[in-house]
Amino acid sequence: MEAIAKGKYLKGSPQKARLVVDLVRGKKVEEALAILQFTPKRAAKLIEKVMRSALANAEHESSTVNVEDLFVKEICVDSGPTKWRRRVRPAPMGRAYRQMRRASHISVRLSDGKEKEE
Repeated sequence: MEAIAKGKYLKGSPQKARLVVDLVRGKKVEEALAILQFTPKRAAKLIEKVMRSALANAEHESSTVNVEDLFVKEICVDSGPTKWRRRVRPAPMGRAYRQMRRASHISVRLSDGKEKEE
């Protein structure tokens, strides 16, 4: 049984979110949520929210699913749209760079290791 959740247009850089995602990939769901809860990165709260959504999707999809058996089968962070702001940052040699506001898309797939019976 698998459950999927996606968080789109989440505030924050995908590069920084990938650092947090690498901590929980392949772990049991309970352990992954504990890691995310105590990780001091800003992206950890967003990833935890998406993971809890996937957990709720798993419980809604199948009433017989055991939460202790679920693990993070696949989790990835893709880059969303980049917003170029009007504000400028000082750059070397008298230049100015525009500020970039990055967004990310987070996808989580939880599995219990058993195939779906049809």
